[in-house]
Amino acid sequence: MSIARANRLTPYFFMAPAVVIMAIALLYPLGYMVWGSFKDWDPSQSIGEAEFVGLKNYVTLWNDPNFWESASVTLRFAFFVVSFEMVLGVGLALLLDRNIRGMSVLRTMFILPMMIAPVVVGLMWRYMYHPTVGTFNRTLDSLGIPGVDWLGQHALTSVIIADIWQWTPFIFILALAALQSLPRSALEAARIDGATAWQQIWYIKLPLMMPVLIVTGLLRLIDAFKVLEVILVMTEGGPGLSTEILALRISRTATEFRELGVAAALSNYLLLMLLAFTLGMFGFTRWQEARAAKIRTADEEDA
Repeated sequence: MSIARANRLTPYFFMAPAVVIMAIALLYPLGYMVWGSFKDWDPSQSIGEAEFVGLKNYVTLWNDPNFWESASVTLRFAFFVVSFEMVLGVGLALLLDRNIRGMSVLRTMFILPMMIAPVVVGLMWRYMYHPTVGTFNRTLDSLGIPGVDWLGQHALTSVIIADIWQWTPFIFILALAALQSLPRSALEAARIDGATAWQQIWYIKLPLMMPVLIVTGLLRLIDAFKVLEVILVMTEGGPGLSTEILALRISRTATEFRELGVAAALSNYLLLMLLAFTLGMFGFTRWQEARAAKIRTADEEDA
């Protein structure tokens, strides 16, 4: 083997162990789940003993109104938490992207919520939402305002608020890092041209931050589809199915209803939903990059 060929292959030799481990850790469980979704499988039998039923589990779920209700709750939950977290996180980053005394202390305080265990977050917010001794209703009562049935009539809104509180710091930290890595020459040029603060944000900062913001939003979207502990502790999916997202329904189907084949089919539906959103966001990213490249080309030709 020539030295040039060996140099080209060296990176692949170093990558090979990690690729093999990732393939085993990712592809095997995924294949196991897909195969199990075609079986009438329960915990009392191994997957090999279960009867093969083809697409029966998928068809059963497709015709199940409870599945569609859980899917609707999941989509609404993910949309609202990601939207509010992106707006609040980016807004805080833009607000604090300056030399402020005690900034290190402020940043530490902002990231504390996402460092708390999800079960603890669920318990904490559940007690704060308590109808009689909870912080929120006691505050309303002191103001002469009737209490609110937070985990009853407004259960989904209450869960959304808890998630926004916990994960907005994640958006804030990444957005602030993106802001501080922007080329200062572009900002200085905008100031010299007389751009206002809002114009700098809208036409300079946000477009340059967009690649980071898209990846950040995608990470939060994926995580929002998989939220389990906080909702389980706060509402257990109730009242009714008002807060039962697909991740919680998968858990209940496997553990309470003991239908592992149906739970595997549910997991595959959730995976397909996430894959569709991921491909959509990657497509949007490429469109943004192509649009920016056209604008740069047009500017160069004008110059």
